Amino acid sequence: MFSGKAKAYTNIALIKYWGKKNQELILPMNNSLSLTLDAFYTETTVTFSTEFTEDQFYLDNQLQDSKATIKISRFLDLARKKTGCTLFAVVKSQNFVPTAAGLASSASGLAALAGAVSAALNLDLSPIALSRLARRGSGSASRSVYGGFAEWEKGTSDETSYATKIISNDFEQDLSMIFIVINDAKKDVSSRDGMQRTVETSSFYDGWLQSVPKDLAKAKAAIAAKDFTALGEVTEASALKMHGTTLAATPPFTYWSAESMKAMNLVRQLRTTGVSCYFTMDAGPNVKVLVERKNEEKVLDELAKHFDPTQLIVAHAGPSIEILSTEEA
Repeated sequence: MFSGKAKAYTNIALIKYWGKKNQELILPMNNSLSLTLDAFYTETTVTFSTEFTEDQFYLDNQLQDSKATIKISRFLDLARKKTGCTLFAVVKSQNFVPTAAGLASSASGLAALAGAVSAALNLDLSPIALSRLARRGSGSASRSVYGGFAEWEKGTSDETSYATKIISNDFEQDLSMIFIVINDAKKDVSSRDGMQRTVETSSFYDGWLQSVPKDLAKAKAAIAAKDFTALGEVTEASALKMHGTTLAATPPFTYWSAESMKAMNLVRQLRTTGVSCYFTMDAGPNVKVLVERKNEEKVLDELAKHFDPTQLIVAHAGPSIEILSTEEA
């Protein structure tokens, strides 16, 4: 019996990834840049044993159906192939983040799975190799291998697509992100389906792709200079452009709700009063507000006038993936 356990944190893309050029390998159409956060995380244990007759997947203590398990089995096969392992496994994953609600549960979940299976099979992977493996489960998981800022290189093959850490001189320690949880229910259009529809049908998509390299350059320059305003502006612009592509898809769709719009307008209003803060959104209605840590309470107090306090979650920069245990019996 071989067992490994890992803990990985969610990350939120400041410069968005939206669309794949290879569905099987999960190669993205563009580079992306993210900030790993400490508020939401996943802990996963993988156990291989001669006693198991099939792979089993438990999420939050619930045995998952065959569709969910097949996805996990395919991921495990990647690691089994590396070592010649023929054993079945039981995967137990605990999500300390709402699943499939646009709060990046797949990033932490698949990064934790990659770490746990790597530990169980003694793969001894470098951070880049672990990032490459995590990507095969979920693209954004490639970035959750690292703490702080990370950039996912789109690459052109399985070997060349992975995330790397961005040196920031601890700029991330000056930042806070406030989550406004509009809806933590499962979304109507999954990220995977939404991306594919957008890439294939959106008349705005080419414009989006052409804008990404400039946005990345602006974001990295802002991080190097510790320029919060510049980082906030490009973060907000990237999110708006990404969401704009979905409106031109066929059929059109959006992840925004009326409450999302309300939150975005509040952030804009706060800026007019001299409080520097910026919003971003992923594939879901929830809004994230990027703010300097020194202004965190001010923004939180204002948001609490318009949203229930239970909807507001404060996050700070999170750590890299942690291997919690490796056991052999």
